[in-house]
Amino acid sequence: MGRSGEHSSQAVILSEAKSDFGTPMGSIGPQKSGNPGSSLATELRGSFVVPIRSGLLRMTGRWVVYRYGKVLHRGHRMKINAQDRTALLGIIERFPRQRIIMLGDLVADEYVYGEIARVSREAPVLILKQREKQVTPGGGANAANNLAELGARVSLAGVVGDDEAGDALLRYFQQRGVSTRHVVRLTGCPTPTKSRILGALSHWQPQQIVRVDREPAQRWSREIRRRLTRRVLSQARHASALLVSDYGYGATDAREVEYIIRHRGSGPWPVAVDSRYDLWTFKNVTTATPNEPEVEAAFGRTIGHDLGRLHDLGRKLLRRQGFQALLVTRGRDGMVLFEPRRPPRHLPIFGSDQALDVTGAGDTVIAAYTLALGAGGSFLHAAMIANCAGGLVVMKRGTATVTAAEIKEAIRNA
Repeated sequence: MGRSGEHSSQAVILSEAKSDFGTPMGSIGPQKSGNPGSSLATELRGSFVVPIRSGLLRMTGRWVVYRYGKVLHRGHRMKINAQDRTALLGIIERFPRQRIIMLGDLVADEYVYGEIARVSREAPVLILKQREKQVTPGGGANAANNLAELGARVSLAGVVGDDEAGDALLRYFQQRGVSTRHVVRLTGCPTPTKSRILGALSHWQPQQIVRVDREPAQRWSREIRRRLTRRVLSQARHASALLVSDYGYGATDAREVEYIIRHRGSGPWPVAVDSRYDLWTFKNVTTATPNEPEVEAAFGRTIGHDLGRLHDLGRKLLRRQGFQALLVTRGRDGMVLFEPRRPPRHLPIFGSDQALDVTGAGDTVIAAYTLALGAGGSFLHAAMIANCAGGLVVMKRGTATVTAAEIKEAIRNA
């Protein structure tokens, strides 16, 4: 990547779009030498130019990304009819009235930023002068953070260690009004932490150099899982939905989720599961949001570009697990929603397939999806909201979140 100051002038987006402030950016704007401005004007009459800058790009319509005169991607408009738009905005308006329980593995995402000083004499590696360190919620904690940013009232149930990362996570949520009284704190155990070391020369965009993971020596015990289950049940009757985030650290499992569903009672209750390694063990929950590689792992088969195979495996997973719906995320190829006795619904990607950072995007997707279901949305409308949220969050750096206001603006402009 070039210097950050050069980035916006060397890449432009032409679209039927509005700026970050909702105002037209004007016709064909200043062009970097080599960018085919005249041909773009011919191809996209009445279009606007939006410079690429760090942060979120709010876009509507058909758009094209150019960098150094080269077409990177031709997008497609996210088509939402007036009836769906009204329904989606109504669902989002109900977000603040929902209480969502997030049960799962809490992870600390640590970012260490440094300025490149020189090459070490000890080994062919860079020496960084540390300038900043940030700890943000990751894993299930990131899903909870997204729920809170979307306006939900969130109850957190998980495990942290008695270490600096655990302190940082609890402090983060307490400052944002998220209840942590159902979080179990274990003495002598580390909080699962993913440390990303990023380096840059002065005024350049930081690049990740290495990631260091610190994890517990073994999964949390069955006793811990049952303790968390009881804490979830103590508040379940007052919750709109349950989000289960299983990253393999053992905060919960299929057996505990089944126990929760069986003992909660009192009518339908959306239970959405995101399980990285054990999706096949979860049965008779409301819905799940695996990515395509997780579906492949569940069957030991490769999907690739074979849509027929994707449809076949999606339907099989839906039937075998007894889900009411299955939302498969496919990265730059969007999402596919499976429901019994209905054909698969393909949702094209919202926004750019040239994602700035996909870290934690799956957490954003299941947060928006679960919250929309809890607010009374259909599976299709919940998937549309989740698709929009995922498309927005990948245009932000690091483990990021989106707000209800950002999603509403995108839906209005789609």
